[in-house]
Amino acid sequence: MSTAAIPGAPLPVRTPGSRARGRHRRPERPEIPAGAPALVLAVPATAGPESRSVVEELLSIVRTEQNGVQTAVGYLPGGESTGDEDRTVAELLAAAAEAGLPMPVLVPLVPGPHTFLTGLHALAAEYGAPVTDPLGPHPLLAEGVHVRLSEAGLARADRARLFAIATAADGVVLTTVGGEDAAAAAGITGVLLAARLAVPVVAAALDVPGSVAAAVNHLRETGSQRPALAPLVIGPEADSELLATAAEETGCPSAAPLGSYPSVGQLIASTYLAALPAPSAEDLARAEAEAAAAAEAEGVMEGVRGAHAASEGPAGR
Repeated sequence: MSTAAIPGAPLPVRTPGSRARGRHRRPERPEIPAGAPALVLAVPATAGPESRSVVEELLSIVRTEQNGVQTAVGYLPGGESTGDEDRTVAELLAAAAEAGLPMPVLVPLVPGPHTFLTGLHALAAEYGAPVTDPLGPHPLLAEGVHVRLSEAGLARADRARLFAIATAADGVVLTTVGGEDAAAAAGITGVLLAARLAVPVVAAALDVPGSVAAAVNHLRETGSQRPALAPLVIGPEADSELLATAAEETGCPSAAPLGSYPSVGQLIASTYLAALPAPSAEDLARAEAEAAAAAEAEGVMEGVRGAHAASEGPAGR
């Protein structure tokens, strides 16, 4: 883990990634530049067992995607704190400022517009911390929703599979939270999802009374006989009771939230990387020099190994 390895440290300690060796190694992912700010995943929920489990799995994916990244989690005030692991966004920013560290990049754990973002931007402005855009709309979110629907038996895993699913939905309501703005943004992901499923998809806001029911009625009026709900929700940003109530009131089956689906972790990593400042000319020159030196050293070692292998052959015995 790259959470704080030193007791009382204001932000986690960066763990450098190891570079694979050999000429057949896989291409390296972009490396985090030295001195890069930390990634703080801003969670629109208080710390608790449910939110903590999702966040920890997502950060594990982020660290797999990007070796050496500094990561921390910032919650809303309150909740079931277990110590330094459950710090608020405000506490992390204050600790970074007190230690004279670069302000971390705040990545909000929301798939689109959310009321949480107003307060987050105001807090970040006090410390001069950058805040990225939400994680969506994005094709990877549509992929995740598709997978959750297929896991619930409400959609084919892919359109290439021609076998029928008796419980497959013939219309989908993409549910989200964050009001009408969130529903409008979710409509873009809905278009991508409709292309994957080949069924109509409409978006609705769980936190707007009557929104989901109206969307379900629209699908039924236009010919859908088996509409289903598909949460465009990661988890911590939505009250679980909203999801249950929507399914109960509409009588529609529902897929599970996105949760720690791998594509969400990939989006967090790519969103953070896009927010980092572009490397300077000096940094690029240094990186090229280091790569050239490493390639030269590897060439020398290949030559040594080749000479050793030749001396061990029949002529060298």
